[in-house]
Amino acid sequence: MQHAVDRLMQGRTTIVIAHRLATIAHCDRIAVLDEGRLIELGTEAELLAAEGLYAQLHRMQFREPQAGA
Repeated sequence: MQHAVDRLMQGRTTIVIAHRLATIAHCDRIAVLDEGRLIELGTEAELLAAEGLYAQLHRMQFREPQAGA
């Protein structure tokens, strides 16, 4: 399924609304909305490095171990 979506998106500007972060990890830019407001914008690497809401959701979704746990 993901491969088919990738083919459809190739060479196009595409807006993807997703609950699974793996669905958008490969996107050029990711916009993070909270209560209808844009709070973060960047690549996945930039958002993870910023340690904001996207990084928090990423840790929760992929169950990364917490330091000292």
